[in-house]
Amino acid sequence: MNAQANAHTRANAHQHSHTAPLLSIRDLAVQYRTRQGHVDAVRGVSFEVRAGEVTAVVGESGSGKTTVAQSVIGLLASNGSITAGSITLNERRLGTTELVGLPERRWRDLRGRCIGLIPQDPGNSLNPVQSIGKSISESLRIHGKPSRGEVQDRVHSLLEQVGIDNPIKRAKQHPHEFSGGMRQRVLIAAALANDPELIIADEPTSALDVTVQRTVLDLIDRLREETGTGVLFITHDLAVAADRADRVVVMRGGEVQESGAAAQVLAQPSSEYTKQLMADAPSFGKLVERETIEVAGGPGAGAVGAVSGASAASEAQLVEVTGLRQVFGRGADAFVAVDDVSFSIARGSTHALVGESGSGKTTTGRAVAGFSAPTAGAVRVGDAEVTSLRGAALREYRRTTQMVYQNPYGSLDPRLTIGQTLTEPLQNFRIGTRGERADRVAHALEVVALPPEFASRRPRELSGGQRQRVAIARALIVEPELVVLDEAVSALDVTVQAQILRLLARLQSELGLTYVFISHDLAVVRQIADTVTVLQGGKQVERGAAEAVFANPQHPYTQRLIEAIPGASLTSGHWEI
Repeated sequence: MNAQANAHTRANAHQHSHTAPLLSIRDLAVQYRTRQGHVDAVRGVSFEVRAGEVTAVVGESGSGKTTVAQSVIGLLASNGSITAGSITLNERRLGTTELVGLPERRWRDLRGRCIGLIPQDPGNSLNPVQSIGKSISESLRIHGKPSRGEVQDRVHSLLEQVGIDNPIKRAKQHPHEFSGGMRQRVLIAAALANDPELIIADEPTSALDVTVQRTVLDLIDRLREETGTGVLFITHDLAVAADRADRVVVMRGGEVQESGAAAQVLAQPSSEYTKQLMADAPSFGKLVERETIEVAGGPGAGAVGAVSGASAASEAQLVEVTGLRQVFGRGADAFVAVDDVSFSIARGSTHALVGESGSGKTTTGRAVAGFSAPTAGAVRVGDAEVTSLRGAALREYRRTTQMVYQNPYGSLDPRLTIGQTLTEPLQNFRIGTRGERADRVAHALEVVALPPEFASRRPRELSGGQRQRVAIARALIVEPELVVLDEAVSALDVTVQAQILRLLARLQSELGLTYVFISHDLAVVRQIADTVTVLQGGKQVERGAAEAVFANPQHPYTQRLIEAIPGASLTSGHWEI
């Protein structure tokens, strides 16, 4: 189902929605008790959700959007409390209920029966030692399905409803036997078990690949249309909100910046903050000003074929990957992670490896960085044949090729100061004296636009974006030629993501760096890449200049990836204001 069709079916659904809103929030204020005192997390928040409609609450980390969702379902953290305001639910059976101050006994009746929750992380939200069927049936048993057979039939029906084949067999399996997208479907099935009137979807697709995200969102949309359920959709992704929401509430620092019909708010934002969010969203425009390097097709040109118009820059290929193959395990347990992948990267350019989870992107990137020895094939970087390097030669190669990882929280040692973290690679490669190393640390922080006093801080004192800047500084401090960026911006808020992308473009221009950019987010890839290799199940299905691949994808898989990029509602301009 495309975004235009979604908008049309929503318009029809509006005619059937109740006059009174299903959920009404008025002047909500929430406070948390901390060691430093009381913190106001939410102040004066007001909005509503109507039956059969989607209200999206959009904001960055720390905006208070999840606190609002937790307040609506009575699951605030133990140190949190509602200090002012009203939350009313207008349900079919008991009419209007004030949720603020509701006793736990009443909450147990409402949760599951009237209000369903689809949590963010499918990996942590299902009991790993409990079968899928048992996880879904818990809510049914709590709310009084009498017989075991009836519960079983309902579980199988729900699994079928959310598009899981062979539900009888699948209900007996455990979470580890399901992919991320399938686990998220299970959570949707559990939320729908008792036909709730309101569903709270808290970042339900943020951890999913773009095509899986689209499938899950289509499913929520279809179920909303069929049942008239209202949806409170919590997201940091403006493009998803543009495609799926009827109403949008933009939050920042615990307060509403702007709210109204999605078409109005996102097409003609009035607040400066919403305008900034729109300007920084990769789906809606150009974030990065950079010179695109024209590159020849090179070895292994895929469905696109060779790209014409090679410039002098394209003659100097820094990286040549030929026939790369990586097999894990042996015999019957052997798993082919990468199969016959070939590409070249011009010096000073950015080559993107794109594809969904399990496509072989990271395995390929690690082989280029010298962190794993491929089963077959060749990787040449500069004059080094990486696959044959051992010992001191491999150690020296790692000075010229560095990696930046996805998680800025997990890739920095929490015990070390930022200065110690940046000094460590200099010590490992015996670069400079103690005084020279201090100068290099100060310069590295300056390069990534962080103040010198950050050298004495620890990672916990920095935001996610600041930590990722430190990770980039650590990679650059040994003056590499090649940097492999593995999902380096995917865990960041949209404005921080835009800042890091601009930083990477500036550093590439100033230092002549070459990037391998690994990402599942094609909207981001379009901003920064000169060339692209598209991987599916370990195989290279398409390769070429980024502009050509996005404008005219040849392989059906690439076409599906590009079609699934959210934000079509706004960029196609079909909304009428």
